[in-house]
Amino acid sequence: MSEVTESTLHAWFDGELPPEQAAEVEALLRADPQRKAQLRLWQADRDALRAQFDAALHEPVPQRLLQTVSQAHPSRWRAGMWAAGIASIFALGGGAGWLAAVGAGSSATHDAQQRQAATGEWLQRAAVAHAIYVPEKRHPVEVSVAQNQDGHLARWLTKRLDVPVKLFDLQAQGFELVGGRLLPDTRGPSAQLMYENAAGRRVTVYLRKPDTGPADDPALAAFRYERQGELGLFYWIEGHGAAATGYALVGDLPREQLLALATAISEQ
Repeated sequence: MSEVTESTLHAWFDGELPPEQAAEVEALLRADPQRKAQLRLWQADRDALRAQFDAALHEPVPQRLLQTVSQAHPSRWRAGMWAAGIASIFALGGGAGWLAAVGAGSSATHDAQQRQAATGEWLQRAAVAHAIYVPEKRHPVEVSVAQNQDGHLARWLTKRLDVPVKLFDLQAQGFELVGGRLLPDTRGPSAQLMYENAAGRRVTVYLRKPDTGPADDPALAAFRYERQGELGLFYWIEGHGAAATGYALVGDLPREQLLALATAISEQ
């Protein structure tokens, strides 16, 4: 395989390729940054849809739909022939929620709600920290690049957060490191790194020890995208166990530009 077509890429993304062909696609993707960025964007779209609508899968079917089915198939319903009723529910658009609720139970819904709430708090803190410190002219960071002698900033934040902190090189994307600071979080300290381009536009990277990691929920390793007012956020988790680190890239930039920055950070 010399190149990856759009249809092949979709098939790979959906897990529909045989193992040998999938391995070929993965090898080609590793050498194609543009395609990798496209996949990151697809992942963000997919995860945004899941975050928006997955909770509906655990909702019970409204009583009015159950009544409609029972009225449409009274004899079959009373006789216990559920297949016809379920088919009718699906035709009316409510079957997925009922079946998922039966299969998953209330505990799955509760766990999903807890994860969603924790993620929402994380992103809110990242957005608030960005909004507070980005406008600062004299004191935007606690430790500036000029004060970062012998890698002091990365070592200090790594020690305080107890997760590996790296100062990312984003020069290829037009951004230079301004510095960083320590911040409070619900589970202890977190950190913020700030970057600025030649036009004075700033982005921040919020780092923290996550509530859960890819080992617990593989979907969290993928990029996800969200908007909070004028700000766009790409967020994801890298690593496993004690070394897992949560990242939230925040900025008032077009989504594609933020994605390029997030990809560069993840690759480093």
